[in-house]
Amino acid sequence: MSEMPRRTFVSACAAGVATPWSRILGAEIGPADLTDSNLHYASTVTLAQAIRTKKVSSLEVVEACLRRIAEVNPKINAVVQLRAEEARVAARKADAALTKGTNHGPLHGVPFTIKDSLDTAGIITTAGTTGWAKRIPAEDATVVARLRAAGGILLGKTNTPEFTWSDETDNAVYGKTSNPYRLDRTTGGSSGGPVAIVATGGSPFDIGSDTGNSIRMPAHNCGIAGLKPTAGRVSRAGHAISYQGILESWTQIGPLARFVTDLELLFPLIAGVDGRDPHAAPVPLRDPRAVNVKALKVIFFTDNKVRKPTAETIRGVDASAKALADIGAHVEERLPPGLDTATELWHKIAPADGGAWLRRLLHEAGTAGDGTVGAFFADARAIEPGELTRLVEQLDEVRSQLSRFMQGLDLIVCPVMAMPAVPHGDSYKPDYGDTYNEPHNITGWPAAVVRVGTSPEGLPIGVQIVGQPWREDVVLAAAKVIESKLGGWKAPPL
Repeated sequence: MSEMPRRTFVSACAAGVATPWSRILGAEIGPADLTDSNLHYASTVTLAQAIRTKKVSSLEVVEACLRRIAEVNPKINAVVQLRAEEARVAARKADAALTKGTNHGPLHGVPFTIKDSLDTAGIITTAGTTGWAKRIPAEDATVVARLRAAGGILLGKTNTPEFTWSDETDNAVYGKTSNPYRLDRTTGGSSGGPVAIVATGGSPFDIGSDTGNSIRMPAHNCGIAGLKPTAGRVSRAGHAISYQGILESWTQIGPLARFVTDLELLFPLIAGVDGRDPHAAPVPLRDPRAVNVKALKVIFFTDNKVRKPTAETIRGVDASAKALADIGAHVEERLPPGLDTATELWHKIAPADGGAWLRRLLHEAGTAGDGTVGAFFADARAIEPGELTRLVEQLDEVRSQLSRFMQGLDLIVCPVMAMPAVPHGDSYKPDYGDTYNEPHNITGWPAAVVRVGTSPEGLPIGVQIVGQPWREDVVLAAAKVIESKLGGWKAPPL
């Protein structure tokens, strides 16, 4: 692949970010400005502070989210198990605890929802497969347990495709989820339920999983912020497809919220080893607030030469690069090597066993036949051992090539997808493709998404910010700058 012509952005405003962080919290809603009409759109950070200081009660916040769910969920089908009374009981207990001077953690009294591929003790968890339609786990997934331990209150479960294996959030248990910005469009997959309800204000945050694009593409489609952490950063214990053999390192779990500030709050709460996921690594976290964005070296590109983006997508990436340059970062346009090869290898290795790993999951769940995802591997053939070895060697060489490229660099800024959300069903068509996300599952590097634009149809457009391994702090710091400059999340028309 040939390199693109280089463009270098020179800082036009080294003095700092023009918009104060306080103005982007909760869509410019501070704790003192909360009302019944805007409570459901406040950020997680704002809600936590307002509950902690007793400006609002946990019960008031829970009721606001429940009202919003009742209003929008019949149209979008994002929440598939609602725990309204249980949430109210928990909120009353949280409020009573505060009156006695007891604070259970940074999320004390804040409600949230959880993707249905993550186990929740005592609550039906289906992962979108009919064999698990009535399955009730005995134990929370690690990330769920950690959010509850931090004081969070679970509102319910959100929709996902069967075993998370689709770019369309649809399954035989609950049906399809629609995009709140245009109901005829998909939310994407596999975290389509989470992003839809967060975007509409039914929940302050959710947790997604990402094997090829499943945090980043839905966040892009529905205009919210999301973080795919470094491989090994967050335990996958209790996730429906935690360990998939050769695909093991590709799946990561991360937060989804309307605002980057919320990702900063949530990420440390769910990160870290737990003794359950053998691949989780004990690497110290770093604080995004300590990052000097002015000193960053950033590469950006608008076209990977595999799938050309829309004009609005290109403008969004350009504007994001300029936002970083305007505060002093060194920003240069270059195309990393090996992205096309990485994407090709992802699609060759995923079905390397002929879909046996997925069929095993379906069989163990008791789902009849190949469920709704068997078609993905209908024509797949198991790869011969020698061929598989060769592909894995190529995979490692691509990883090495990209690691060498990133030496001396901090970030890659690029499209999330080449297009905004597509109509329902179009992601199954042969000409549909991703290509901008899979390489970063293969490398295992952290990547964030934030909204930077709008398509002519009124659909959100996001940008992808990719960092060095374990440098989520740098990724989030840059995402925060871009969000501040370009606006970030905007309320849908529902």
